[in-house]
Amino acid sequence: MKKFILSYFVTIRLYISIGVVIALYTMAFFVPVINWLPRVGLLVIVFIIVLDTVLLYGLKNPIATTRLVPDKLSNGDANSITLQLQNKYAIQVFLNIIEELPYQFQKRDFNISTTLKPKQYKEIKYELVPVERGVYDFGSTLLFVTTSLGLIQRRVALLNNIDVPCYPSFKKLNRYSINAISNKLTEVGVKQIRKMGNSSEFEQVKEYVKGDDIRSLNWKASARKNQLMVNHYTDEKSQQIYSIINVGRVMKMPFDNLSLLDHAINASLILTNVAIGKKDKAGLITFSNKTNNFLPADSKPIQLNYVLETLYKQDNTFLESDFEKLYALIRQRINHRSLLVLYTNFETFSAMERELPYLRKMAAHHLLLVVFFENTEIKKMVQTNTKNVAEVYAKTIAEKFTFEKKKIVKELNNNGILTLLTAPKDLTVNAVNRYLELKMRNAI
Repeated sequence: MKKFILSYFVTIRLYISIGVVIALYTMAFFVPVINWLPRVGLLVIVFIIVLDTVLLYGLKNPIATTRLVPDKLSNGDANSITLQLQNKYAIQVFLNIIEELPYQFQKRDFNISTTLKPKQYKEIKYELVPVERGVYDFGSTLLFVTTSLGLIQRRVALLNNIDVPCYPSFKKLNRYSINAISNKLTEVGVKQIRKMGNSSEFEQVKEYVKGDDIRSLNWKASARKNQLMVNHYTDEKSQQIYSIINVGRVMKMPFDNLSLLDHAINASLILTNVAIGKKDKAGLITFSNKTNNFLPADSKPIQLNYVLETLYKQDNTFLESDFEKLYALIRQRINHRSLLVLYTNFETFSAMERELPYLRKMAAHHLLLVVFFENTEIKKMVQTNTKNVAEVYAKTIAEKFTFEKKKIVKELNNNGILTLLTAPKDLTVNAVNRYLELKMRNAI
């Protein structure tokens, strides 16, 4: 009985019907001749309520419902959720579906309205875009079922609670890796890099075709074959690429719904995937006031899973990051010259100056690429037209911060350190571009 009461709801249509009957009773007080009208109306309402209740509660499980959720969610990407509905009634019903979404989405008014014909099967799909890593708790699916009479609603609760982990953006992995292998990265925004000179790894001698570099002609082989032959080179492999991510407080700042840390994590995951596809060894370091994780560089396909699991657990700390401990770890654990892609952020020149001695030491033994971020909100402020003194003052301060970013780039370059200043949304493409450019130029 309790279960029946908890699932029994009345609709706004019933309240309107009762309101009409009350109005008729009021009129009948002044016009006695129509006393019969509100009584008949009340009987009709009672009859429809009984009929509606019988129709709705005639089956124990009237709507078969299944929610299909991915094994893991991709952070910052659209993830598809599917509801499979099967109407077991012999009549048409109207559904209002309420999904108990994870609290991270902050959606308290999410509902879907649909209609199911007798015995009809239907799939309903919707998309969710998570903006932080972690565990997402999906609650129950609540169905409010109404017949064409529309006076009563039956609540059908599907207790399908499930916890789904949200990982760094892995949906873009295949798109980048497949195009990297086939040299079609321009399709995803990565520009073509003109190769400067030859790579150091010889592959084979082949017949000359139009477009081959004439500087690679092999004259001895050409004389033997009596036709032009060229040496064919391939990209040098097994180079070490380390993604180093600062998880300190400077990476907490949000842009485009994701923190700078999440932007860096997504970019480093894709860069790792592209590097492994190019047969390079990829590794990972995360640090703040101490070294959190060190994953030695490797080119095995399983390495990507190790990186993904390591990045999934990363979270911001609110302490100042220690670049001295980072340098000590690099000197101790990385013995071969490698490309170090350091994801961090400098908002002021003085902040960069404090870490410059350690960056110089890293660059003395490895190829160091410092990746930091444009403040897009400040950039918008610089580009706006001012209308009053307050806006002039704000724009002047914004221009000062923009100038400091450019000054940081110049100072790092003067100290032999490569830089990449990028907007957060363009980080992935720009990081992959720079890696391919350095590889093509044999800079690593």
